[in-house]
Amino acid sequence: MSFPESCLAAAARLLDACRARGIRLATAESCTGGLVAGCLTEHPGASAVLDRGWVVYDNRAKIELLGVRPETLASYGAVSEACARELVAGALARSSCGLALAATGIAGPGGGTPEKPVGLVHLAAGRRDGVVVHRRCLFPGDRRAIRLAAVETLLLLGLEALATEARPGAAAGG
Repeated sequence: MSFPESCLAAAARLLDACRARGIRLATAESCTGGLVAGCLTEHPGASAVLDRGWVVYDNRAKIELLGVRPETLASYGAVSEACARELVAGALARSSCGLALAATGIAGPGGGTPEKPVGLVHLAAGRRDGVVVHRRCLFPGDRRAIRLAAVETLLLLGLEALATEARPGAAAGG
């Protein structure tokens, strides 16, 4: 897949910010299916920052690989803030990374409901020191447009997480 220039620019900015801080990065992707990691690796030298990524499309994978609680999925569903936050926590717990990015949503064309329509995506970015930022997004367009919008927004959310001040007493991620 070719990435729009805006996605590539966001990836470059995030890689530079992580590199400047000496932070390694992990991704936990559902609806984006590895596109976040793919966009990051379009840049030479990404291996200095990108440590690992999980594509956890199925709920069993979310549970088995990243520790998303079955209770979370039963209560809120995979497309939820709670799930996105648990994906970040799981990625941080299962790596030595200082930043994790997570995406879970409905890219369509099917699978949507009135409560959770096609285009609904929950994104989260979290640091090991406990800072986690979340976005609930409703992206328009077809499957490709939704997924690429999620990629760009998540990369920018990673930058936001890096710039967010830690709260006193915040627990370590994981």
